[in-house]
Amino acid sequence: MDVQLKRGLLDVCVLAAIKNEDSYGYKIVKDVRPFMTISESTLYPILRRLESSDMLTVYSVEHNGRLRKYYRITQKGLDRIRSFRDEWSEILAVYSFVTREE
Repeated sequence: MDVQLKRGLLDVCVLAAIKNEDSYGYKIVKDVRPFMTISESTLYPILRRLESSDMLTVYSVEHNGRLRKYYRITQKGLDRIRSFRDEWSEILAVYSFVTREE
């Protein structure tokens, strides 16, 4: 898959994984993995990018004596998911064009 396309899709998948409840890195990887290949080393740069874009916020909670970072989606992140859904018909049209029979 094209790197830029996959990057955009992974961003939306990560946002969707935390849309309904705050989550942490390992759980986000587990939630996204059935739909796209993702590793923890791929996830953390995405989380930092989404945080710097104000699409999510981060807070820490102690868990088993260690601090665990939790991620919460912001309104801007929810707007990005909504925008992706609105763009989906265009993506399907391109897919239909590319896969049409000659």
